[in-house]
Amino acid sequence: MNNIFVYCEVTEERSIADVSLELLSKGRKLADDLKVKLEAVVIGHKVTKLEALLYPFGVDVIHYADDEKLFPYTTLPHTTVIIELFKKEHPEIVLFGATSIGRDLAPRVASALRCGLTADCTSLEIGDHFDNKSQTEYRNLLFQIRPAFGGNIIATIINPETRPQMATVREGVMKKELYSVKYKGKLNKIDARSILKDEDFAVTIIERHLEKSRIDIKNAQVIISGGYGVGSKENFRLLFELAEILGAQVGASRAAVDAGFVEHGRQVGQTGVTVRPKLYIACGISGAVQHRAGMDQSAQIISINTDINAPINQIADYTIIGNVADVIPRMIKYYRKNSK
Repeated sequence: MNNIFVYCEVTEERSIADVSLELLSKGRKLADDLKVKLEAVVIGHKVTKLEALLYPFGVDVIHYADDEKLFPYTTLPHTTVIIELFKKEHPEIVLFGATSIGRDLAPRVASALRCGLTADCTSLEIGDHFDNKSQTEYRNLLFQIRPAFGGNIIATIINPETRPQMATVREGVMKKELYSVKYKGKLNKIDARSILKDEDFAVTIIERHLEKSRIDIKNAQVIISGGYGVGSKENFRLLFELAEILGAQVGASRAAVDAGFVEHGRQVGQTGVTVRPKLYIACGISGAVQHRAGMDQSAQIISINTDINAPINQIADYTIIGNVADVIPRMIKYYRKNSK
């Protein structure tokens, strides 16, 4: 009762998605703050090494609904299982990944339970709030923090009256950390057949076609990222040329993607991918809050910009004041000359 629940998304390989493991890491910290249990919800079929994978993240209880009809994901059966589980267990906080599945599932659950839901959070904290209007003090609320109004402000959203408090978080925003390799919880098997109804299977998957993403900047150790200041799609080729020499990946700001310089799969930031490389080279990026939210935890940041007052320079370890079209070719020339 009143524990923290994380919906763990099942991958095509019958494992648990990285975003869910990241949320378990954060959920464990929140659970410790509230002195409650961390519980995982897994819905699928024949998930491999389930307990060995989840317990080390500090999971106290795994609620596992295992049925061949529950994989691959379809909306109605998963929604029904979760709603019935939450009505029984009364969670305090529920976290979902902001994936296509999480964005489909979480609003339906929130609507059925008549509770609040905050999307695309960049931070989650426990805190107290005093309502001046009602003169009521609320303790141990979930502070759901995210950029708002086009990134012009950082909003802290609370749900003081309704439970559970629900939020979605993008992949890469939270850091994936094991709690203890020796940690042991318990497994609660859910009898899905006793919960599901015929109408939950109104939609049938006849055929599936899967295509893996050709771009993977999330796991890159070096990222060379370009913004609108790069100037053109042709100039972006310089970034790709430097990336090839350094064994790096090319990223981009939203402005560069919207301008058609590169594809959306390379977008870094609040509406793109969150990354934590060892080196992040920001080329012609002003550094709006949405972009910084997706890369400010990089180990080292180099900014190349003509504007000395660009916000990105405030978090950069090194700043090069200059035009990208002038600086990048010199870097390419140097690294080609000095790389083995």
